[in-house]
Amino acid sequence: MIMNKWQALALASVFGLPAVAFAEHDGLVTVSAVRGDQLASYQRKGIGLYRYDQEHDGVVISQAMLSSRFELTSDWSAHTVLNAHPDPELTIGFTQAYLQYQPLTASRYKWAVKAGGFYPKMSLENPQSGWMSPYNYTNSAINSWIGEEVRAFGLEANIKRPGRKFRSNHSFEGFAAVFKGNDPAGTLLSWRGFAMHDRQTTFNEQIDFAIPHSFEWTQLDKQAEYVEPFEEVDGRFGYYVGVHWDYQKKSQLRVYYYDNNGDPGALNTRTGQYAWDTRFLSAAWLYKFNKQTRIIVQILDGKTAMGTNRGVDNDFYSHFVLLSHKLDQHRLTIRYDYFKVSDHDDWQFDPNQSRGEALTASWRYQLSTKWQVGAEYSVLSSDAQNRPGMGFNEHNSQQQLQLSASWHF
Repeated sequence: MIMNKWQALALASVFGLPAVAFAEHDGLVTVSAVRGDQLASYQRKGIGLYRYDQEHDGVVISQAMLSSRFELTSDWSAHTVLNAHPDPELTIGFTQAYLQYQPLTASRYKWAVKAGGFYPKMSLENPQSGWMSPYNYTNSAINSWIGEEVRAFGLEANIKRPGRKFRSNHSFEGFAAVFKGNDPAGTLLSWRGFAMHDRQTTFNEQIDFAIPHSFEWTQLDKQAEYVEPFEEVDGRFGYYVGVHWDYQKKSQLRVYYYDNNGDPGALNTRTGQYAWDTRFLSAAWLYKFNKQTRIIVQILDGKTAMGTNRGVDNDFYSHFVLLSHKLDQHRLTIRYDYFKVSDHDDWQFDPNQSRGEALTASWRYQLSTKWQVGAEYSVLSSDAQNRPGMGFNEHNSQQQLQLSASWHF
């Protein structure tokens, strides 16, 4: 697949630079023994909302990641995250690549600018290197979608007011970004709905999904049977703004507004990708009851539309509540997810309404600084109005079990 110019610029911003003064790397390989669900996964054009199905029963490499930081000068650094996935076919590619300028300054305020391809820092569920989670092996519905359909290829600036510099218990940080690409974001929510997994989309990937009956109608016959979520279609710039509040490292709040500014009538006839007008508000909160126990809550509320006269016009919403407790080398986590997509357009032949909820419980045990083992069980119940048109039940229940061993290097 040919890299679009905005993705190429993201990589060029990292690799077209002077010699590296210092480099550090952080890697992860996770091997899992999986018991998948009988419903075929969306990755195999099925209606299953988990990453794995019965075709994956057995041992799989669920994560392979290398995060690198290259120090160029005291102010400049380059960052990359390389991921490898065996499903649905072997894929090796970048999920992040950006150049960062963070000057040393005597001012009590700290600021930085970065350019390239990166995640908005809206997740408190995925704080580890490579946008990984220390909690569940399967991400929430919110961050599963962000990991597959949301990425910024552009420029981000942030300014921070550290509380300790002002003898205050409160720290604040503000973010603003402009970007290209990410025009097709919203495709999966509308025709598949939310899913739950830990698979991050690399810059050049396309994502499959079950093909709805509505694709046989003239209005949608130019849409490809997959999505390339980071493609630039309409030539417009998108943007996001965000604010972080931190109280004594005990309570953290992150609020973001994201708008890809898509022109819903724009279409790349060569790739079959529309520009979707997708915007959303994300609010995430973490509270530490003590050193061992914490709660994380996140809410996502947004809208997405595509086609001339907004033929597809949907609202989407999700929230989760995660409770995690650490006891010595053990970490126990349980999370409840709720998600839905509401259909507000007049295309009766293309129903997009869907909803679901899930419960996921995980145990992790830190054997050493490099090795960790764990287990996870997840159950999910969902409804989607377009399933009967594809020959499936509108309502389905799923479950997934995995035993994992991780090596950090």
